[in-house]
Amino acid sequence: MLKDFLKKFIPSFLFSWYHFCLAFLGAVFYGFPSRFRPALREFGGQARKLIVIGVTGTNGKSTVVELTAKILEEAGYKIASLSSIQFKIGEKAWPNLLKMTMPGRFQLQKFLRQALDSGCKYAVLEVTSEGIKQYRHKFIDFDVAVFTNLTPEHIEAHGSFEKYREAKGKFFQSTKGIHIINLDDENSDYFLKFSANKKWTYGLEAGNSIGNDTNYKIQATNYKIEQSGTTFEVQNMTFYLKLLGSFNIYNALAAICVGLSQEISLENCKVALEKVKGISGRMEKVISEPFKVFVDYAFTPAALEKVYKTLNDLKAKNQTLEPKTICVLGAAGGGRDKWKRPVLGELASQYCDEIIITNEDPYNENPMEIINQVAEGCKMPTKKILDRREAIRKAMQSAQPEDLVIITGKGSEPLMCVAGGRKISWDDRKIVREEFKKLQQEN
Repeated sequence: MLKDFLKKFIPSFLFSWYHFCLAFLGAVFYGFPSRFRPALREFGGQARKLIVIGVTGTNGKSTVVELTAKILEEAGYKIASLSSIQFKIGEKAWPNLLKMTMPGRFQLQKFLRQALDSGCKYAVLEVTSEGIKQYRHKFIDFDVAVFTNLTPEHIEAHGSFEKYREAKGKFFQSTKGIHIINLDDENSDYFLKFSANKKWTYGLEAGNSIGNDTNYKIQATNYKIEQSGTTFEVQNMTFYLKLLGSFNIYNALAAICVGLSQEISLENCKVALEKVKGISGRMEKVISEPFKVFVDYAFTPAALEKVYKTLNDLKAKNQTLEPKTICVLGAAGGGRDKWKRPVLGELASQYCDEIIITNEDPYNENPMEIINQVAEGCKMPTKKILDRREAIRKAMQSAQPEDLVIITGKGSEPLMCVAGGRKISWDDRKIVREEFKKLQQEN
């Protein structure tokens, strides 16, 4: 790629200035839409302020964005949201086809301008470390910064885990309004050190220090993971989520903190969250009978382990049969975090009964080499199937009643990135339904 070629000859500080200037020009072009705009009295206008909420962390960002948006909408506000899943302004929503969680500077400022002009009160955005590194967050007046969790990711892009964390920290450093932090994450102290007008923390673990400068703490108690969802209590109020996994309790708590920080009642938060039937491509159950098929976005070791643990919890609750877990996984190409490929394979062999390794988003890398690198970490026999559709079909062919099939790495992504910069239409969920229908017809 031209950008990679230029990086070899152009000093990094010049690239930094390039990104910074683009961010400034984008904000100027679209009139700084996140800034307070005083009314022009001669036109009888009213002052407008788009309240911008940014969600950052390694995992859970999209889910927190979606849950936060639901809470704000339930409270009667018109909102805009932007995640790796979709763009949304008011009632209009469209899929994110960029293969980029946080869009470029001009696209981001244009989105905020459209949100403001359409009468939105809030904009909820995913904020990524790469976006921060490239100043995409600059000249956006974030009112709220949310931290979900932090585990090793994008190490090759940033140079080290410390620099990856530092990029996230820059976002909190530039946001002076409200900070919302996962207290159970081992990096919470790092994010708590940044000054803010108000700080909210959340978690499940009792006894954690919240620091002298923390204003509010929200803790979930009496939580239970069931086959159909999750229950927990906050301030003696019981919440029932139709979302699987303890990690979704954390996601819900982050969204509740946002709601409470905006003076939305806990009761309203409860009503909103209990209306959520699922998050697209996040532990999404695509097939229920005779076996279950789940599709999930997880592509980091930490996220993948949480998904596998959740499935093991479901298996443990089956009192009549001993279902097996069949997993389909791969890893992205483009030179991204090659270190984690064998780690993903090792996790699969630790938690799953049958493993199929397949193609994911190879970009310009040899997809079979990526598959082999994932397989290196496996501690048990595995199947290597280059064709992802065929891999999904084989997994379902192998499944018996009550078995669990989990397909990870892409979630609800509508595209697959292959050699030559091409993007081909793809949706794991659609493929699952198509192949399941064929198998039924054949039987």
